[in-house]
Amino acid sequence: MPEKVLIYSRFPKAQMERFGERFELLNAAGKAPNEVFSAEQLADIRALITAGGTPLRGDAMDMLPKLGAIICYGTGYDGVDLAAAAKRKIAVGHSPGANAASVADIAVTLMLAATRRLLAADDYVRGGSWAAAKPSPMMRPQAGMLGRKIGVYGMGEIGRKIAARVAAFETEVGYFSRRQHDVPYRYFPSLDALAEWCSVLMIAVRAGADTHHVVDANILRKLGKDGYVVNISRGSVIDQPALIAALTDQTIAGAGLDVYAKEPHAPDVLTALPNVVLSPHIGGHTLESHVAMQNCALANLDAFFAGNPLPYKVPLG
Repeated sequence: MPEKVLIYSRFPKAQMERFGERFELLNAAGKAPNEVFSAEQLADIRALITAGGTPLRGDAMDMLPKLGAIICYGTGYDGVDLAAAAKRKIAVGHSPGANAASVADIAVTLMLAATRRLLAADDYVRGGSWAAAKPSPMMRPQAGMLGRKIGVYGMGEIGRKIAARVAAFETEVGYFSRRQHDVPYRYFPSLDALAEWCSVLMIAVRAGADTHHVVDANILRKLGKDGYVVNISRGSVIDQPALIAALTDQTIAGAGLDVYAKEPHAPDVLTALPNVVLSPHIGGHTLESHVAMQNCALANLDAFFAGNPLPYKVPLG
């Protein structure tokens, strides 16, 4: 008999196909498990799969009395109450670095689209203004990448790949992270110092209590009127109202965002601003990334059910 696995978050069916070939899946589809399944059905569930950003607290864990493993599909695990998991001796696994290349790609895409005003340029062509030779202030020359100072906040797998990609554009690259790394980029001792120096701030830090709203009005002011912010980590890292104010009053020049404070809802005021480029949290949404994330999740599940330590375990302290 195949082992039973609860699908805790809501996932597209295609992303769960490989798991369905190996395990008996009980799909809660983002609802509280006890709203979908009986206590008897949940009684012998030993492992679940969740999206890292989906809130998963102790009360939900208690619905599964035999739960021993929480497997996050993806790199993030900020939605999981790690203290509650540790208290219940539940292992937590994730997919570190599995989608790093794809997320770095979307970060660079957003940077170029924002700094070169690509959406406005696309509209200029599609709307007939180019053919009609209509003047547009949005089509004025903008600073290119050559010599531009790019600040990377966070130097993990994703941050390193972003830095390598933007360095290829003949930029200057600096970074700030919790500790200094052996990388060929200038290290700054604080986020404030990095924001003061750079003209594009790339946010690639892990979400958590210590990074909640750390990019606030003060950091945005330091970035300046010619500065851009690109966020591909989690919406919680930026104080979203402060960002909206900075974009509206042109405290900064623009932004590229793949993540938001409340998903899947980007505030209407953001969608109305011409100096921001928006994407629907698709940073890790490539075929290659999904295969890699599934490989990590399957390896974690196989190890758990075999009685072995998770190969991709989140430290619980």
